[in-house]
Amino acid sequence: MNDRAALELLLANGPLSRTQIGTLTGLSKPTASQLLARLEAAGLVVPVGTTAGGPGPNAQLYQVNPAAGYVAGLDVSTTHVRIAVADITGTTLAEQQVATKGWPAAATVEKVAAAVAATVRQAGLAEDSLREVVIGVPGALDPSSGKLRYASHLPGWHSPRLVAELEEALGAPVAIENDVNLAAIAEQAFGAAAGCEDFVLLWAEEGIGAAIVIAGRLHRGFTGGAGEVGYMPVPGAPVVHDVRRRNSGGFQELAGADAVLALAAGHGLAAPTAEQAVQLALTTPGAGDDFLAVLAERFATGLAVIVSVVDPELLVLSGGIPAAGGERLRELVQEALASISIPRPEVRFTTVPGSPVLHGALQRALAAAREAAFTTH
Repeated sequence: MNDRAALELLLANGPLSRTQIGTLTGLSKPTASQLLARLEAAGLVVPVGTTAGGPGPNAQLYQVNPAAGYVAGLDVSTTHVRIAVADITGTTLAEQQVATKGWPAAATVEKVAAAVAATVRQAGLAEDSLREVVIGVPGALDPSSGKLRYASHLPGWHSPRLVAELEEALGAPVAIENDVNLAAIAEQAFGAAAGCEDFVLLWAEEGIGAAIVIAGRLHRGFTGGAGEVGYMPVPGAPVVHDVRRRNSGGFQELAGADAVLALAAGHGLAAPTAEQAVQLALTTPGAGDDFLAVLAERFATGLAVIVSVVDPELLVLSGGIPAAGGERLRELVQEALASISIPRPEVRFTTVPGSPVLHGALQRALAAAREAAFTTH
């Protein structure tokens, strides 16, 4: 327990001396010294210089050994795979994006493994360096069958042995997680939901999805499908029947990318993508203002249903469409929600830079790698 506490302090605070570790943990100097000796012998910490400028002799500083473990995170979409490799301190060593156009479905695992291997080489690491790989996908892995659900639009990812096949190809433990859940992990770690234990993240891009965090933990549901709110019937949209075949539902039909484009066209705003339509609206007085007000009300309609069931402290807007609307869209969603919902949680805009899904995948992979390293030394 003492060793683990010291490692957590080193991760959170950077290089520390024996005295500083003793002070922060409440341990005596001899105990702190023994602890550091164990961790150094196990390859988990390394000396990194000395203190300077204070009274008395300089003290040796220690930090977590970056080479104690490496992880990879993946963000999978219908058009590309983003990959990042990081060391156990969380420092990203390499990152790349690979287009998936032209990939045969049967070769998906092979192609993913090759892309990860290329990123590992780019990071300057040996091919067998990874301790943990976490893959974010627009779907959910059914815990009973092991098959990917809610992802018929993602060919090549539906083998009942998907995780085993990926582990064999990658040579490391693999976890598959819903991409929106990973975005929520990133927001909770260092984004808009930091310090919040009850929140909902709404992701709006090509599809609509949500992540639900209750008492600090992700709520995945019995079949892993909690948060698949695109299928949720909502006022203002026809009830969609045979949702499995159509791969759509009421909230998706109301506020998904196709619906946003149609709404924009109805307001005279022509754009090739939903994100660009929202950006155009921000600079188009009159028609743009009306479009944004209706879009915010559509988001608020779905959020009001979620809020009435979950009653979260906070709502976080993420994904390409909210990103395009920025603070203006956030304000309109907050106002619209307040007019139709009794619970009125604060609405915040994502603050995670780049790909929240990729950041979340790395965070989950790092947690698993650290748990393994810290408990087996």
